[in-house]
Amino acid sequence: MKALQLEEPRSWKRIEIEDPGSPGPGDVLVRVDRVGICGTDLGGYLGKMPFFSYPRIPGHELGVEILAVGSDVTNVKVGDRCSVEPYINCQECYSCRRGHTNCCLHHKTIGVMCDGGLTERIILPARKMHPANQLSSEQCALVETLAIGCHAVDRGNPTKQESVLVIGAGPIGLSAVEFARISGAKTIVMDMVESRLQFVREKLHVPHTIQAGSGNELKELEALTDGNLADVVIDATGNNRSMANALNYCAFKGRLVYVGITQANIEIPHPPALHRRELDILASRNALSRDFTRIIKLIEEGQIDTKPWITHRTSFDDMIGEFESFTKPETGVIKAVVEVQ
Repeated sequence: MKALQLEEPRSWKRIEIEDPGSPGPGDVLVRVDRVGICGTDLGGYLGKMPFFSYPRIPGHELGVEILAVGSDVTNVKVGDRCSVEPYINCQECYSCRRGHTNCCLHHKTIGVMCDGGLTERIILPARKMHPANQLSSEQCALVETLAIGCHAVDRGNPTKQESVLVIGAGPIGLSAVEFARISGAKTIVMDMVESRLQFVREKLHVPHTIQAGSGNELKELEALTDGNLADVVIDATGNNRSMANALNYCAFKGRLVYVGITQANIEIPHPPALHRRELDILASRNALSRDFTRIIKLIEEGQIDTKPWITHRTSFDDMIGEFESFTKPETGVIKAVVEVQ
């Protein structure tokens, strides 16, 4: 059975692996139809993702079809098209017992800490399948990316009377933009790449954007918020300098959410500002099962338009040769999808 393996940073290899066989109790055998490429995969390729281990078969944004079910599986059936919740939690630790399955003590994301979906078939826990028969396989593969942004916005908990600044208009930042917009809060997006800001304005219909690097970012934000700055700031850059500077964009009693991940230290430049404004600094990791259910419904209802998201497609056979281009913003990539079948 064919698979694509990342042996080490910047080193892909096509390999053959054993067929997974039949699913046991609680599991399902799925055919992988589509795999989304996200920042985690890019970080793993570039050697910048702290949770990534090698060698690894990546692939955690999956659109799959159920081929077989274990003897006690009742939530899905053969033939169902599903989105996969790729966060394998132990169900027993303190976090899991309290419902915080996204940050399980023994958490493993498939395609990151254990082998994932860049292959033909794979066995997964049935409890991680989210039926989505009205969605295409590509839409199913988008759900996980959207779930990351959904959870990050939930962590910030904006109201309709507040403003949200999303820093970084890559796929994770854009997913946060979708849910900031849905919350009804005034949504503002900051990025260094004008083409991505243009995408935000034209495709996501969010008019308020700020180009980073101009030196006028703070003044532009003040102009958009009546001088108050942003009630919620979500940094999706994964850049430690941006993450440190994001503090300066927070309003009094504001909330700063870190959803981007960095291996570098984050040095808060002005601790008195943190206390003076009584800011909350929050981390956001992964997503919850309810986020997947919510997103599938929002796509079905047309509240989230997935058409603009997928800007690049590649086949399983061509992916290795094209992957490097997905790391470059100048190619205009927002979301690349691998067509496995």
